[in-house]
Amino acid sequence: MKTQLRSNSSRRIVTHTTALALTLNIATAIAQTPTTPPTRDPHTTGYVAAKELPDGAIPSPQQDGNFILGPTHPIAPEMSPHPTVPQGDIFEFTMNFSDSKLYPGIARDPGTFGTPDPKDPAKLIVTTSHPAPYTRKVAVYIPKQYVPGTAAPFIIGADGPDRTLFTALDNLIAQHRIPVMIAISIGNGSGDAQGSERGLEYDTMSGRYAEFVETEVLPLVEKQYHVKLTKDPDGRATMGGSSGGSCALIMAWYHSELYHRVLTYSGTYINQQWPYSPDTPHGAWEFHEHLIPATPPKPIRIWMEVGDRDLFNPNIILDDMHDWVLANERMAKVLAANGYHYQFVFAKDAGHVDHAVKQQTLPEALEYLWQGYPIAKSNN
Repeated sequence: MKTQLRSNSSRRIVTHTTALALTLNIATAIAQTPTTPPTRDPHTTGYVAAKELPDGAIPSPQQDGNFILGPTHPIAPEMSPHPTVPQGDIFEFTMNFSDSKLYPGIARDPGTFGTPDPKDPAKLIVTTSHPAPYTRKVAVYIPKQYVPGTAAPFIIGADGPDRTLFTALDNLIAQHRIPVMIAISIGNGSGDAQGSERGLEYDTMSGRYAEFVETEVLPLVEKQYHVKLTKDPDGRATMGGSSGGSCALIMAWYHSELYHRVLTYSGTYINQQWPYSPDTPHGAWEFHEHLIPATPPKPIRIWMEVGDRDLFNPNIILDDMHDWVLANERMAKVLAANGYHYQFVFAKDAGHVDHAVKQQTLPEALEYLWQGYPIAKSNN
């Protein structure tokens, strides 16, 4: 089941009788009107120095650093099923809001957004969020090569189910380029951004979502499908796109004893957290603004991507912290300065969580992500 996000163009027509209500309605329209992102030059002053690759080429999975992809994005052969390759089993189950102690469920009224706090323009006030039920799909991929009873490495994916991931894993596992691993692709709780369940899960700067996965998802997977998931953080990875990407890093940052590997497409490393937290007042923008520069390096390996036409949405907050390209460029800069193993890909002719770029790069990204993990270990 594909993630359903509320359209930014959705509107609710209401007759207002006060000037204040009219102002709020105009603010909502401005906030939700999508802007056409400018096409960014990867050699812009202030961006990281990066190696420009021949058109159609991708980086080596053995190399750290910054890379620029050309405008042509051929599909990697590992992204298509092959008849001679064992295909893993895929199981799906549904989780209800009533079963969760950590996420009982919220939603924001359709056609509404929020207003800037007059005392702090970087802070958004949302008055239309309220308790609401939800369901989420969870897909579990178990490769044919998995040996029952052994502790398997695994990857957690946001905005699932993600069947493109499962195809890539089939082929890479068969080629012995990554360990034999289980994938758990978790759907979000619906909505998007501030005041929504998805926004609460993915944009909150805390360990809460990782704790939800650890205590409410993984035990179900082990019990229902008779698998054993490794406790070794080196054998645990997270991945996602957009807010699912920032969530992937949030999981590893706040619980690095659980996860050491992170893969993100168009990561939302911007000011989108809600409710407001004085500990991280700028949301995920804090990663490159304060957290990574001020914290001793954590044992996290990260692969990340951004497109030259990625999101640029100043909306009504006007805080200069809603530029996805700049946010990812800043991430690459602080990761390099603080000695992290990372690979950053800037893709030309590419939009937000660009499908063609993912089809081109996901196998290489996964292989880079699992560098240093003994492949033979997962076959024992």
